[in-house]
Amino acid sequence: MINRPKVVFADEPIGNLDSQNGKEVLALLGNLNQQYGITILMVTHSEDSTKYSNRVIHLKDGQLVQKTPPVGIPNRHIA
Repeated sequence: MINRPKVVFADEPIGNLDSQNGKEVLALLGNLNQQYGITILMVTHSEDSTKYSNRVIHLKDGQLVQKTPPVGIPNRHIA
């Protein structure tokens, strides 16, 4: 993060974490996006993780099946 990349690719970023640490990682990724304008491209199987995003694209068998339009996301706080 030192070089402030334009995009961060995150493949299952909370896959092996407990729920509290998972929330913290997702909040950190959200803060990178909000504070520095860094795009976060996250691949996940977790529906809960998608709540931290402002756009969700669903793929099935390599095909686009659903997408949500980009929207602003409210500030996320660790619960």
